[in-house]
Amino acid sequence: MASITFFESGIRKELPDSSGIKEACEDAGIPFGCKDGLCGTCLVTVIEGRENLSPKNDKENDLLGPAGDERLACQCILKQGNITIKY
Repeated sequence: MASITFFESGIRKELPDSSGIKEACEDAGIPFGCKDGLCGTCLVTVIEGRENLSPKNDKENDLLGPAGDERLACQCILKQGNITIKY
């Protein structure tokens, strides 16, 4: 079982390994626009555990570039372990 912690609230949610984080982020109040990695509305910063997320895909690289801790929540898969994000 994996987990996501929201830095601002301290709320922690458990997720099955290899699941998307979009639904948990929506529940925490992160806004979503297109939900397809094009608009950047769901931009989050990974504080801890970025190695537990899927690599940035082409949509994220095009919008954000390959480096850095910023991710699009609609595109992230939590492979395993724990992550802490800030929005």
